[in-house]
Amino acid sequence: MKRYVLYFFLVLMEFVVRSGLAADASQLAVVAAVNNAGSTTPPESMATNKPPWENSISFALTLTRGNSDTTLANATFNSHRNNLTNEWTFGADATYGENNSVEDNETLHGFAQYNHLFDERWYAYARADGLHDGIANVKYRFTASPGAGYYLIRTRMTRLAIETGPGVVIERLDGENNTYMAPRFAERFEQKFDGQAHFWEKVEFLPQATRWDNFLVNAEIGIEATVTRHVNLRTTLQDNYANEPAPNRRNNDVRLISGLAYRF
Repeated sequence: MKRYVLYFFLVLMEFVVRSGLAADASQLAVVAAVNNAGSTTPPESMATNKPPWENSISFALTLTRGNSDTTLANATFNSHRNNLTNEWTFGADATYGENNSVEDNETLHGFAQYNHLFDERWYAYARADGLHDGIANVKYRFTASPGAGYYLIRTRMTRLAIETGPGVVIERLDGENNTYMAPRFAERFEQKFDGQAHFWEKVEFLPQATRWDNFLVNAEIGIEATVTRHVNLRTTLQDNYANEPAPNRRNNDVRLISGLAYRF
């Protein structure tokens, strides 16, 4: 598992470097075009460009040595882009930990969601998630759901939305393969504070369609504050609850992660 986490870190770093180089090249091209035109006004095409992707990557590392010997590392990547009719959101995170050379944390998670807005409030969405949790004996768990969403609040600073739709869960849990239909019910909220801070929370509930006492709940709450133009201090609390976990495993997996995030 160590090599997979290391590979994840390297891929994220390569993405940051390539994105930075691409952004610099784009800026240089614009400057050159303006200078060649002999004008201080950007080309008209600049005004019609699609909105840029907003990306962030964060790292958190905790080490103790002496009476205790622990290691806990986390990396998270998020990207989104919104325009008048479409919203794209992507995310990935990895966590690895050891306690006295015994592995006690091993997760990989990724998701993608696309929203198409019909008006200011209503939208259709398609979402997919993937999870690996070695400690909880979840070899893999994939969930997919199309559905409908509605913005109860949608302003520049505040957004509150609810979503629902049919879904499917495909997993390998404790060496057994399971596939079942699971409707998805979700809520998400975010609040921005004049560019200085950002608060968010989200919850989703996925019960098995034929047996509602077998269900999953995924929740997250977080806040970040601006340190510099590109660096934020971020703290996130995540909770993954499975009402029927693998044998000899607990229902809840809770993580509190605090670290620095770089926005680009």
